[in-house]
Amino acid sequence: MTDRQTTGKLYGVGVGPGDPSLVTVRAAELIGKADVIAYHCARHGRSHARAIAERYLTGGQVEERLMYPVTVETTDHPGGYRGALDDFYREASERLAAHLDAGRDVVVLAEGDPLFYGSYQHMHKRLAHRYPTEVVPGVTSISAAAARLGTPLVEAEEILTVIPGTLPEEELAARLAATDSAVVMKLGRTFPAVRRALERAGRLDDARYVERATMEGERTGRLADVDPDGVPYFSVAVLPSKVAALDSAGQPFQALADAPVAPVAPVAPQEPVDGAVGEPVGGEVDGAVDGTVGEVVVVGTGPAGPLWLTPEARGALANATDLVGYTTYLDRVPVRAGQVRHGSDNKVEGVRAEFALELARRGRRVAVVSSGDPGVFAMATAVLEAACEDPYRDVPVRVLPGMTAAHAAASRAGAPLGHDYAVISLSDRLKPWEVIARRLRAAAEADLVLALYNPGSKSRTTQVGSARDLLLEYRSPQTPVVLARDVGGPTERVRTVALAELDPADVDMRTLLLVGSTQTRWVRRGGDTEVVWTPRRYPEEQKGS
Repeated sequence: MTDRQTTGKLYGVGVGPGDPSLVTVRAAELIGKADVIAYHCARHGRSHARAIAERYLTGGQVEERLMYPVTVETTDHPGGYRGALDDFYREASERLAAHLDAGRDVVVLAEGDPLFYGSYQHMHKRLAHRYPTEVVPGVTSISAAAARLGTPLVEAEEILTVIPGTLPEEELAARLAATDSAVVMKLGRTFPAVRRALERAGRLDDARYVERATMEGERTGRLADVDPDGVPYFSVAVLPSKVAALDSAGQPFQALADAPVAPVAPVAPQEPVDGAVGEPVGGEVDGAVDGTVGEVVVVGTGPAGPLWLTPEARGALANATDLVGYTTYLDRVPVRAGQVRHGSDNKVEGVRAEFALELARRGRRVAVVSSGDPGVFAMATAVLEAACEDPYRDVPVRVLPGMTAAHAAASRAGAPLGHDYAVISLSDRLKPWEVIARRLRAAAEADLVLALYNPGSKSRTTQVGSARDLLLEYRSPQTPVVLARDVGGPTERVRTVALAELDPADVDMRTLLLVGSTQTRWVRRGGDTEVVWTPRRYPEEQKGS
């Protein structure tokens, strides 16, 4: 190891986004007294970092120009683009090590911050464990861009995501949809894909563009208006704070969220009503926002919690001015400043759907929150049924999928849905038990695995026992039945019992049942671990039956 008493010291010095007056006092001090000034540059030899630091140079320092051999991925190097860069970083670090071994202090200039997408980090990884090292932070392009736009990046509990524009377009769209605020770096040739990703994520109208922040030739504006042919590398896309954002009319988001909307008159519900649509947070609402039509997005949140939420669904929830849903499901969605939450009882789907559509008809962006997948025994049907009637036919409606409870439960048990299966609700509130029994028999005769939703509640106590007895006419008493309760939640419990031993007292509305076919296997493996799985291949002698 090199003797630390006689070597020089390595400094990674951030010089900020472009304006030399944004160089920190510590950075200027080190640049002025360093023995060696090193900086990266392209083949043309010019360095943005050196140009920023030039006023702090003394003229007597040794300058090490670290010139990249390639700046695009086209190269004849036997190791390809990555191999060419690895060789370059190794050679550059050896050049700096020679100065350090000779006792000279080395300052490596870095645009922005040295450890934020900076070239300096490649020197740091190769040298910092060998020599005394100090990193001096600098103002990042993110901070500079926000300052030049004059808008907050994040506020309160908002989340900022920093994304390289070099990601695949689908990955860009997913991450942009899922976050509150974002900055996309490394534009230039990636700009067309970034623009398409913003559009796919529904965020293009919110996006802002900053080019050469704090430098000569600086430009800012709406990203949607930017000519893709003129976008340089030194530019970023910004999705600023939603809390601070302005709507198209120039009103603060908070004012838009608090604007009055006429309450919906109750309609005859499709299910027994235990309560009414709750008063929205923010008080009584009355009147229109600006006469424009908003939209309703029916969002599937999965069976429980944010880990089960898709990026698309997360983005829709963040973009909404209003959230409508069963109070228990709304409680799973983080509270955001400026959003209005309209909670209600679980048995007023029709009222809830019309209320959401009326909000949208008056210009609001409404997310109807549904557990699991909204199209599986959930809110999508209720919303679409109401949306197909006057006066809501022209209200845009989208349905965003979520993980349904059957798939979540199956994943905990193993793979019981590995072959054909049927999904049946045991609730007889909306259809007679005779219809349910007929469907159970048909599915049992077809030897399908069964996913049984809504098996029981305080007021429905006979369905599980009746279904068990009916299925025993077609299935072995040892057929595995997975009881999955509160999957993904704090009281999750998943266990497997034989069909003949299924006890209705163990089942409630938070439980889902998976009943195996004649081919489903229930196997103990490795200690107390049990798995349930259904083979994808059916026995030859039964294929035609």
